[in-house]
Amino acid sequence: MNPTEQRAEKEPELILRSTLTSPYGRKVRMAMDILGLSARIKIIPADTLDEADTLRQQNPLGKMPCLLLPDGSAIYDSRVIVEYLQDLAGSDRLLPLRGAQRFRTLTMATLADGIADAALLMVYESRFRPPEHMSQTWLDHQRGKITRALSVFEQSPPDGNPSTLATIALACALGYLDWRKPMAWRPDHPQLTQWLARYAEQEPSFSRTQAPT
Repeated sequence: MNPTEQRAEKEPELILRSTLTSPYGRKVRMAMDILGLSARIKIIPADTLDEADTLRQQNPLGKMPCLLLPDGSAIYDSRVIVEYLQDLAGSDRLLPLRGAQRFRTLTMATLADGIADAALLMVYESRFRPPEHMSQTWLDHQRGKITRALSVFEQSPPDGNPSTLATIALACALGYLDWRKPMAWRPDHPQLTQWLARYAEQEPSFSRTQAPT
């Protein structure tokens, strides 16, 4: 057994509570893949609507993803988990450890997450309310958030090579828009459409973490 195999055998297993369809869980799974940590982390699905799911004890908010550490403690949300994984890997590959670029990357990652946040709220509006009770005002409010954020990225698409926390978050948000289709984003954002195509070609973890159809 070589030293790498011996180290992997001795290292405790981590558990990721998430579904394969969550855009935030996908962020973490992409980070795991890029940082070479996938073999050390077991994914156990979570059901946020199930009161009996232990996710509510692991994260009192009942939200995923949630990373369980060997000592029984938990880390959340996705951005915190990615930072932890980067530290675990002894890397600064996805997020600079300090300096202005760190905060620029965090800001762009937050903007990208906001796209996913608003898209998810649009999906929930149609999923949990009967048609006669859906609020068009609420849907328009969320759509406005997405449109404004997309416009920022359309004007200045990020450099996707190498991947960063921000590019991972953006790719996952756009992938969620394509999958759930709360609104059509591609016609008005040709630069961003091309960016996602290039990113998918150069970052294999994007296709490897795609939600099942």
